[in-house]
Amino acid sequence: MKIALVGATGLVGGVMRKVLEERGFGDCEFIPAASAKSVGKTVTFAGKECKIVSVDDAIAAVPDFAIFSAGSGPSLQYAPLFAKNGTVVIDNSSAWRSYLEIPLVVPEINGDVITAEDRIIANPNCSTIVMLMALAPLHAKYKIKRIVVSTYQSITGTGMKAVNQLTKERAGEECEKAYPYQIDLNLFPHGGSFEDNGYTTEETKLLNETRKILRDPEIQVTSTVVRVPVMGGHSEAVNVEFYNEYDIKEVYDLLNNMPGLVVQDDPANNIYPMPWFAHEKDEVFVGRVRRDYTQPKTLNLWVVGDNLRKGAATNAVQIAQYIIGKFRR
Repeated sequence: MKIALVGATGLVGGVMRKVLEERGFGDCEFIPAASAKSVGKTVTFAGKECKIVSVDDAIAAVPDFAIFSAGSGPSLQYAPLFAKNGTVVIDNSSAWRSYLEIPLVVPEINGDVITAEDRIIANPNCSTIVMLMALAPLHAKYKIKRIVVSTYQSITGTGMKAVNQLTKERAGEECEKAYPYQIDLNLFPHGGSFEDNGYTTEETKLLNETRKILRDPEIQVTSTVVRVPVMGGHSEAVNVEFYNEYDIKEVYDLLNNMPGLVVQDDPANNIYPMPWFAHEKDEVFVGRVRRDYTQPKTLNLWVVGDNLRKGAATNAVQIAQYIIGKFRR
């Protein structure tokens, strides 16, 4: 099997390589691709030094899968060229998520939407994945009416430049800034770019992607995205209103039975999800599960997941595994 990784030198690309190794792809023919400035350099995969090639050379190699983590521009330009050769593209950018004909997939939730003919598959936004891992089983049982969510998003979601900014600020050193403000000892309600309606692109993704993944265009989502000086993962305070009444014990049962989701909810012993604990783990963690007593049929949850793993790399590799298991045995 051949696997190309477009954006192999980036922050997510490094995690992609690690997850591929962990999930049994270490013996595949690995083709790292990146921009012209990186061609000829090497990256390590499965204990071997692999030379970075151009995206055009990666296309010519006709890999079985091409995993993209290089931004929307390269995805829009090159994904169709891979697909034309029969390669299955799994794209981690926002480039293809809104296209009706392109599956937007969290395998534990809606892997069944993938067909044998699909050649481009979109990986959802990291915040959407983390939230829906907890909400999907509840939606299937009680049907979601409205979601109010505030996210507390790791700087790693912005990339290495943001990590360097935080590291340098904590060391008291000057640095190139990824954000318009200091991030150390600070937070700000700004993720993505602002739109005319006052929301940011990150907030709009939570609405559109939730509806598409849960296959329910009537779900209402309002959100506030906040960037925080954390490296371990994204955290989300979720308030969800259902059409149907729920039983809190049954809610716990549903959450406990969701693959890839771990319930951490013992406040008496200070047990609840935190990015410090979720860091470098594939699971999503949920806790602080409690009824909202201000209105009926409404629940509060606190959800945390590593945005570079389940929120990006792990989910992408799981999509490849799903396709192999369903169509290529």
